[in-house]
Amino acid sequence: MGTILIVDDTLFMRTLLKNILFSGGHTIVGEAENGEEAIAKYQELKPDLVTMDVVMPKKNGIEALQGIREIDPNARVVMCTAVGQEQMVKLAVKSGAKGYIVKPFQAPKVLEEVKNVLGA
Repeated sequence: MGTILIVDDTLFMRTLLKNILFSGGHTIVGEAENGEEAIAKYQELKPDLVTMDVVMPKKNGIEALQGIREIDPNARVVMCTAVGQEQMVKLAVKSGAKGYIVKPFQAPKVLEEVKNVLGA
């Protein structure tokens, strides 16, 4: 089980993810609501994994992913994307994302993807 930073601009989505991940035995070490905050929190908290929303204010998920990977090239980031954002997912994977989960979240799929990325 790992430590996780949840990044999403909506409280509802962060809470939903937090509950799913917590139920899977993970520890939520922090939350961020935009890309700039995500980079700062990653640097401060050094989580095992980040769930990263794609569409956010200030810096989007791709920009935040790139910023985090500049700090830590081995960072494990899982993108959270809505159906129909396949191009963003491809760009995210090219930018170093380790996986992705699709909204609306389904707990088994979220936990399976996180487990795969953490290599647990």
